[in-house]
Parts: sequence; structure tokens; C-alpha cells
Amino acid sequence: MAIDRREFLKKSMYTTVGAVAVPSLLVGCTPKRDKIDLDSVQVPEILLKAPDGKPLRAGLIGCGGRGTGAAQNFVESGNGLTITAMGDIFEDKMEASRAELKTKGIEVPDDHCFVGFDAYKKVIDSDIDVVLLCTPPAFRPIHFAYALEKGKHMFVEKPCAVDPVGARQMMALAKQASAKGLCVISGTIRRSQKDCIETYKRVAAGMIGDIVSAHVVRYGGKLWHISRKPGMTDMEYMLRNWTNFCWTSGDFIVEQFIHEIDMMTWFLGDIHPVKAQATGGRARRVTGDMYDQISVEYVYENGRRAHCTSRQIDGCDNEHCVMLYGTKGYTNCFDTIFDLDGNVIWKYPHPETDAEDQSMAVPNPYVEEHIRLVRAIREGTPLNDMESHVQSVLIAMMGRMAAYSGKFVTWDEMLTSPLKLVPETFEFGPVPDMKEEFPLPGVEYKI
Repeated sequence: MAIDRREFLKKSMYTTVGAVAVPSLLVGCTPKRDKIDLDSVQVPEILLKAPDGKPLRAGLIGCGGRGTGAAQNFVESGNGLTITAMGDIFEDKMEASRAELKTKGIEVPDDHCFVGFDAYKKVIDSDIDVVLLCTPPAFRPIHFAYALEKGKHMFVEKPCAVDPVGARQMMALAKQASAKGLCVISGTIRRSQKDCIETYKRVAAGMIGDIVSAHVVRYGGKLWHISRKPGMTDMEYMLRNWTNFCWTSGDFIVEQFIHEIDMMTWFLGDIHPVKAQATGGRARRVTGDMYDQISVEYVYENGRRAHCTSRQIDGCDNEHCVMLYGTKGYTNCFDTIFDLDGNVIWKYPHPETDAEDQSMAVPNPYVEEHIRLVRAIREGTPLNDMESHVQSVLIAMMGRMAAYSGKFVTWDEMLTSPLKLVPETFEFGPVPDMKEEFPLPGVEYKI
């Protein structure tokens, strides 16, 4: 017997929610669509430029591609903004970034360019107001703590930690930053992206009803890797190859897939799952100790489930989606909302590039993050999104740890786990117990 689309969706979602009753789905008719109150949903205001005010000097820590981009984004976000100091562990990285910034009209003098494991202290101790934390995430808690001690406002690139110990440390430090009146914003860009914000407003106001499940996918090719060269110590090799080691990056589910996990969590109301169960493995990654594919099912307190899957393998079909399903419809979270029959009931009005009215154009969210930060600093208004950021990082870690171990990992375990991947000290030379081997599920793995 043929089953039409409406009946299929009804049965699928009823199965998903289990014992949770959804009367409007059981009677077999289209639910009445109530008027939604968008004004009741609080979201950040999107501006094209930060308001003028006190000149702000920023220091860049971590001069890779993302750090170089963040420095440009900061300067582009308003008037009176400059980069006056920069630092990196590697001189060649810093000089390449410096040269790139110079082509954009950003010049940092020689005596404000620092190299080495202590470069972050020299940047923070220079005459700056804002620090851009853009190193590999293993260093984030250490650098955040020092910037906090010195009273600096911060841009914190995602993710903020690679292990539960570091994440919990970041949560405690973030609370101290708020108490000090410091402004902090993280690099989870979707919360600063105009079309995503407008979609969120409608979902939060009830346009798709009660959310019953989520399906999140990020399939793409490999990022990059380097091969070990003669004379490289363990530490140099891992730091130059940081996207391929778990202790430096958190694995790709924490370092990259965090964007989608954070977006899902935001739309769900910033709640956390109670359990994660996952599979994963490694098919073609050629260096490091990480997986290149992970599939996680998150289970929430009310029985809802979210399926989140990602891979980084060349030559495969790719997909990128964050789908949330509700009792009245579903959304792609970026710009479109559907009813239960798949009909579009709202779509963000992206203007054509040559249209005269560009009021609904979507500003660059990488710049928008800094606009929000600069505005908060200049207007003296509170801004600190680290609590939601840390929660999303912990959720991503839950998935990684469940895949690595083959065990079900609970939220309570994340809040008490003693797992610490980052070394106590940093210096060039051998790293004890470094193994370029990926975890085998079902074999002992510490949670």
C-alpha cells in the first residue's frame, strides 16, 4: 500500500518522540497555524558597522589562516580599529601573516611581533585593548586565563578546548570574565549570521511547533596535512600538523563540526543531551591520530534524538545541512521553513546582487562577530557567549569520546571526566607516549 508524504512524516516523527503525545499529528489533519510573536524572541542586532567610539588596539595570537582572517575582520568591523601586536610559536607563520596583513593596509612594527611559546604573554602585555585568540585550540584555556588576568576583552576562535578538563576550565574563566565586565565573543559564526538569526526567530516563536528531532550533516573533503620532515621534533611536527592530532585540535568533530552542532543546539534552545552513542573510524587520513568519519546520535532528556554525522574524505559526495523537525513543519535552519507536506511557508528574502534594495543582504558573519564585540566594548554593554560555546564544545566531545570508546557517554560523565589531553608544559623536543595511531572502539579508552 502506498504511503503519501504527509503520512510518512507523521509516522516517522511519532516514532521519534516515542511516548511523547503529539495530538495534532494523530488526527490526520493539518494543524492550525497560530500567529507567531517574533518580538518576543531576543536576538543580536545585525549592523553593517560598529558604532564609532574609543580607538581599540588588538593583538593577534596565532597567525595561521584563521588568525590572519580574524585580524582583517576586526579592522573591517568599524573605524578606529588597529592590530598593534602579533605572535606565533613559529616565526615563518608570523611573517607570512604579517606580509598578508600588509597587503590589506595593516602593518605591525618589528618590536611588536613575537615568536615562541611565550609570545602570547608578550602580545597580551603590550598596549592592547582586545586579544584575538586564534592558535590551535589546545592553547585556548591557557591564553584565555592570561588575557583574563590582564583585563583584556577577547575574541575566542572555536573551539575553546580539546578535552573536558579544558572545557570546564573555560566555563569557570568565562564567569570570571563576566564578573570583571570584560566582553568576550566566540567564533561560532551562525549566531552572528543574519539569515540564520531570522530563521531562528521564527522557529523559537513556534513556527514549526515543538521540535521532535534533528538531522545534521557535514560531509566534505580532507583539510590539509604535512608530512614529517627530517629534524622535526615531536612537538614541532604535531603543532605544524595540528588539524590531524586530537590533543591539538579536538578531532574534526570538535574543531570543524562544532559549527553545525552549535547551530543545532542554539535552535533547540541551548539544551544539552543526556547521552551520546556513536560510531566512527578512519579510512583515508594519512597522518595523526584522529578519525575521518564520525556518526553520533544524541539522546535528550525528553526522548528526542538528534543524528549528527560528518566526514573529511576526498572524492565522496558532499552535503551540508542542519535540519530540525517539528510538530508543524521543519527547517534547514539557514533560510527556509517548510510545512509537513514540504511546502515552503517562509524563506529568507535574499536580494539579487544587482538589486537596488540591499537591506536584507547578509553581512559577512566573520566580520559581524567583531562588530558585536566592538559595539559591546564601546557602549559598555555586557557580552559574553562563552557559556553556550562551552556547552556546544562539550556536546561535540561527547560524540568524539563515544565514537573512540564504543561506549555510551553521558552528560554527567562530561562534567566529571578527568580526561586531559594537553601536556602540562610546552617545549620543542620529544613528546612522551606520542603514538600516531587512531583509537580502536571496544578497546580501553579513558572517558
